Amino acid sequence: MAPGGLLCLCLFIPLLSQPVESCIPHSIQAQVPVKINPGYVVSQVPLGRCGREGLYMTSSDPHFTVKRNGTIVTVHAIVVMKQRSFWVWVTEGGGQPRRIDVQLTPDPEQVRNINETKRERESLVREYLSTEKFPWNLARKRSKRRWSPLPFSIIEHDLPPFPKDIELVGSDSSVNYSVFYTIRGPGVTLPPEKLFSVDRNTGMVRVHYAVDREQYKQFVFEAQVFDRKTGKETDRPLDITVLVEDINDNAPTFSGPLQFHVAEQSRTGTEVGVVAASDRDQEGTLHTKIRFSLLTGSQLFTIHPQSGMISTRSSTLDREVQTAIPVVVEIRDMNGASNGLFSTATATISLVDINDNPPTFRETTYKASIAENQADVLVLRIPVDDKDEENTKNWKAKFVITEGNENGIFRMDTDSKTNEGLLYVVKPLDYEKGKVIVLRVSAQNEVPLVGSAGSWLSVPVELSVGDVDEGPEFIPPNKTIRVKENIPIGSVLGIYTALDPETKSSNGIKYFSVSDPGSWVSVAEATGELKVANTIDLESPLVTNAMYTITIKAVDPSLKSGIGTVTLLIDDENDNVPVVPDGELVLCEEEEGKMGSVVVHAEDGDRSPYSAPFHFQLTEDGKWRLRDATNTSVVLEQAVAMAPGVHKVPLRITDLQNKGSVPDQEVKVRVCRCLGGECVSRRGSVGLGVWGVLAMLLALALLLLLCIFFVFACTTEGDKIYIDESSGGMLLKSNTEAPGEEVKSASLLMVPTSSDVDALDGSMKGAGLLDQKSITLPVGLGGLQTMTQQGMYQSSRRDFMTTQGQSSFYSTGHYGNANYNDSLFYKQSHLSALHTWETNGLYLDKKLGYFAGDSDECYAADVVRVFGYEGEGSAAGSVGCCSDLGDQDNLDFLDSLGSKFKTLANICMDREEED
Repeated sequence: MAPGGLLCLCLFIPLLSQPVESCIPHSIQAQVPVKINPGYVVSQVPLGRCGREGLYMTSSDPHFTVKRNGTIVTVHAIVVMKQRSFWVWVTEGGGQPRRIDVQLTPDPEQVRNINETKRERESLVREYLSTEKFPWNLARKRSKRRWSPLPFSIIEHDLPPFPKDIELVGSDSSVNYSVFYTIRGPGVTLPPEKLFSVDRNTGMVRVHYAVDREQYKQFVFEAQVFDRKTGKETDRPLDITVLVEDINDNAPTFSGPLQFHVAEQSRTGTEVGVVAASDRDQEGTLHTKIRFSLLTGSQLFTIHPQSGMISTRSSTLDREVQTAIPVVVEIRDMNGASNGLFSTATATISLVDINDNPPTFRETTYKASIAENQADVLVLRIPVDDKDEENTKNWKAKFVITEGNENGIFRMDTDSKTNEGLLYVVKPLDYEKGKVIVLRVSAQNEVPLVGSAGSWLSVPVELSVGDVDEGPEFIPPNKTIRVKENIPIGSVLGIYTALDPETKSSNGIKYFSVSDPGSWVSVAEATGELKVANTIDLESPLVTNAMYTITIKAVDPSLKSGIGTVTLLIDDENDNVPVVPDGELVLCEEEEGKMGSVVVHAEDGDRSPYSAPFHFQLTEDGKWRLRDATNTSVVLEQAVAMAPGVHKVPLRITDLQNKGSVPDQEVKVRVCRCLGGECVSRRGSVGLGVWGVLAMLLALALLLLLCIFFVFACTTEGDKIYIDESSGGMLLKSNTEAPGEEVKSASLLMVPTSSDVDALDGSMKGAGLLDQKSITLPVGLGGLQTMTQQGMYQSSRRDFMTTQGQSSFYSTGHYGNANYNDSLFYKQSHLSALHTWETNGLYLDKKLGYFAGDSDECYAADVVRVFGYEGEGSAAGSVGCCSDLGDQDNLDFLDSLGSKFKTLANICMDREEED
């Protein structure tokens, strides 16, 4: 833009704003009573020179409101004891708001009267406090008065110029001191910094820039007063509260979802949902009082102006016409006043489907044809239409045959994909019985109809039955004939014939038996006459529930055939007598003085009344008697003691008709001793059971395996190693008595001393085994040591005298079990020397096996060698590679054990000498 144009624009803007500024005063002064009731007219904003159209006026103090004509009215009751100020904001259209300062001065006469009354009351209180009646005598202590200004207030987004004076803070100490003031805290030294300041001399608090109430609702900072001369505080610090007064600078916003659902055809007044909204301005004022309204869709819905509840206005909502209805919602603060801030949004109300539309047929009549004698065949597809929502229960069809299916010949199903009706024939049709069949099919839904949608629709279905040349048919297809069992062979049971469906005649039809399991009935080929061919027996396994079924086939001249069944209902005859099943009954002998018994059961192939209950009777008296008879059994008991063996008991058994076997039956009863319900020998010998036989076989198998093992061990070659008799021997003498854990060395070998070599030489005999040898050696304290060796087994015993008496030490075996016996204790442990013997023995076994299988040239330099005795008086003793003990009898090391050991030795020697 050119500089000249910019200058013109700057000059033009003041001209536009000049009319409003000139017609609105800068301040208004009004005198009001101390107590102002709601509705009191405070003052009038002079708008005579201003047009009232487009003007919007609000009050910064929520206790007052400004009407459209400029009248300032009190909203809430308020007490004004001193000068009170607030602002009236005047806005024209969308221009900048203009501020009018309103200053209220209380009526001085009322204030004076109130103060006088207050002083009188205070005087009375002081007089009472000064009397002796007051228990605490608090009147004598006068507390220091404090400066206590009321909360100050500023307006958010206040217009320049800045800084602006807010209020004076003053301390009573300023009367006695020359003071200055400071403030600190939020808005001063803390964020937002440098918002407030104070005149050090006067105490006037100022604000330096505008703030947002939605960010800072109030500020609480601390004011301090100091003596100018000493710099000390003359009064305690005071908290100053500055309230930020709200202006309507925030439009309301939607705070919830705007998607709602309601069922179609709902009644008027049905609640749809609540529109939620909020406003950031100060709560409880008109700035946050929101009014809801609908800009569109008001012919179908309404909205509550205060709660925002949307309800239906019409009951004709139809989902099939419109599935979702958008409505524009407006939210406006200032309780919907035209000068209030507002927002709009679109709410979507979806209509929920109900079953208000029945399925409709596309045709008025359906026709189809089918041949007779067909079953489980699809005859017809019936399509339908439904306006309801697809793939719901309101849309899915269900077909019902309402007429013409009394015999259950047809079935209706629904195609789940196409929603079509499927008509099936489940039973064969007969052309001769009907050439045309008319059905009526009704189309319904899975759920009932809702509202005034009417009723289900139906349509006629006409089926034409095609004629087919059929085979003969038996009439009836299943015939029942009652007959007695054992009827004479050749007796006529009846005639069973078939007819040609077309001619209704039996001419030329022949009959054949297809199924007759017992060959009991013969069929006349030409006439279909039925005769008895074999004995009919009710007790035969071929009879089920007294019924016997045969199948007959009829064949016409064209070789077409038909099948019929004949069921014989067989009546029973008393042709069986009660019998006791074959076999022996076991009667177990009882204790002395008791007679044994056995239960006798009888059976009869006939049915009632030709069967049970049975009657039992003994034909011979003396040895047996009967008791405890039931329908089919009786207890047979000994009358006298009888010898073991099989006894025959004559017994007569008759059925309910007193029919029994002739001659009488003989029941075989074995009398014996029993074990587990079975007879055993009188000697009491019991045969081996299965487990006993298995145990014997297992023992024999183990014995056989042991013999094979010994044969294998005795015949194996290369396992015998011969050791030269001139070696030093394998059994070594130990002069260590009762060794402890400290001498258990993994490489320890008990090497014989020079004095024992002769006794141990030649101890290895034969094929590397040790012969028996006993050695008795003297030991310390006059004791004796006895060593016995036999093969690889060693035992050793030492007897010596102690102060408590005679003690013994005994060791034996490969594993060195040791016993210490005396009058005080007993101990058993593993000897370390014999542990070493076992370890070295395993090592030597491996080495000797290696020697037996390889030649002398393969010997290594570090294998086990045999070292002989080095000669009498040799200081080296045995110098084999496996010896690490040296001379065990050399006690020279005792001389180097130190003074403490010598002291102990002297004590022991003194005690030994005393002994």
